[in-house]
Order: sequence, then structure tokens, then C-alpha cells
Amino acid sequence: MSPLAQYQQGFAAALQAGNGPDGEPAGTPAWLARLAAMPGFAVYRNTVMKACVDAMEANFPAVSRLVGEEWMRAAAARYAQAERPTGPMLLDYGATFPDFLAAFEPAASLPWLPAVATLDRLWIESHKAADAEPMDAEQLAALEPSTLPDVRLRPHPSARWHWCAHSPAYTIWSRNRAEGRCLEERLEEGLEDAPIDWLPEGALLTRPQEVVLHRPLGAAGIAFLDACAAGGTLGEATLAALEAEPTAELPALIGSLLEAGALAQPVPYPDPNPAPPHEPTPT
Repeated sequence: MSPLAQYQQGFAAALQAGNGPDGEPAGTPAWLARLAAMPGFAVYRNTVMKACVDAMEANFPAVSRLVGEEWMRAAAARYAQAERPTGPMLLDYGATFPDFLAAFEPAASLPWLPAVATLDRLWIESHKAADAEPMDAEQLAALEPSTLPDVRLRPHPSARWHWCAHSPAYTIWSRNRAEGRCLEERLEEGLEDAPIDWLPEGALLTRPQEVVLHRPLGAAGIAFLDACAAGGTLGEATLAALEAEPTAELPALIGSLLEAGALAQPVPYPDPNPAPPHEPTPT
């Protein structure tokens, strides 16, 4: 490694090391310790920390609105001490923040908060996903009926879904996101103050065009998309949906997924690129 590369890596390490609770770690080279001890070096550290905290506050707006700016920035600072950005785009920062919140003691009284953070993160993933033309109802209707059970419907690249098993996290999250319908309009209509049924629920996020859309999604829809993502056929996805929710109305479910732009162009039947046969796990 060249001296310049060593210095660059050391400089980056020094920026992070001094933010931990124990200061510089044991075994820090003498030149790096001297660099970190310089009075002006704190300016760089503070700048990096502020950029991380600002990014977290921007990337998790629903979480921030729910807990307040002070709480959020304090939690983000704790997170940034352990997890630094791994790339130049701060929009990508915070992928593990939901897991952090699940183990964060001050969030113990807010058990729904990690799921809300997950939905904030899925919004970013949907926003960044590749563009693709979604499937529409006419394309599905044009398929040969005899081949329908073997057609493989794929999730749209922007489709993200999540089952909130322990709370109505989607309702909480959707009431605290500002995009889509204007928040002021929702307040005027009383939607923000409507009682919340404390039941599990799912969420679907899509971006068929330029704007991320979101809607509730039942257990059948979650299972259907899980099966599609795993490469299952329409027949297999249908069975998975009914196992998850025996009373599900499948035509209505598929129609809602098409309307949301959650499905990509179908794989032709027979599949020109079939998946390799499943190998049994050695025992």
C-alpha cells in the first residue's frame, strides 16, 4: 500500500475512532494518535458526525416526526458512532437502522418504531429502484388461459412489501409521511385523528412511474408477492396466498397489485430461462 493510501485510510479511521465512548482504540499507530489529537481535527470529526445525523434525519422522516427532532438526532448520533456510510451517496445510509432501533434501550417503549423505520427504508429502496414497465390487466387477460397456472409473475423492480406482525405500523407510518396526499388535507378530513385498530398489517410500496406510492396489503398479498419473488408460478403464488388468508378474493388481490404497478412483465410460458432444479439439502 502506498504512503498516500495509508494516510487516507488512517485519516478516515481517525475520524471515526474518536467518536466512540473509549476514544482512540488500543493499538492505534503513534502518527495516527498524534493526528487525532490535533485541536483542529475535531472540526473534521464534528462535520462528519453532523453529515451522518442530518442524513439519518432526512432518510427516516416518519421516525423523526414520531419521536421528535431531539430524540431522533441523539439516536442517529449513537447509530453513527457504530455505523458509518460505506458509499458516497448518503441516501443509502441507514440500512441497518431498524435493527439498531430494535436493540436501542430508549426505544423499548415504542415497539412499533423499528417497523416504521423499515418502511422509511423501503421507501428509499423503491425510490431508487430501476425503471421498468409494469404489467397491466390487459396483458394478463391476453395470456392463454391454459398456461396461466404456469406463468411466472415477477414483482416490479420498485415493489417493496413488509408484514408488520406486531403492530399497525403501516397506518402509523403512512400518517407520518408527507408525500402523496397533502398532510394538511388529511388533517382537515380528520384522517390523522381516526382511531387505529391495533392489529397486524402489511404494506406495499411501488414506483411504477416517478412517484413512490404506498397502500395497505393483507397477508394474502404478502404471501403472493413472496412466492413470485421466489420464482414461483401463478398457481404456486395463488396457493401461497390462500394458505396465508383462506378467505382472500384472489381476482381482487391480483387486480389491486396490477393497479399499484407491483408486477413486472410476465415471463413467457414455457420459460425460456427456467430455474435450475432444486438440489436437496445434504444430510
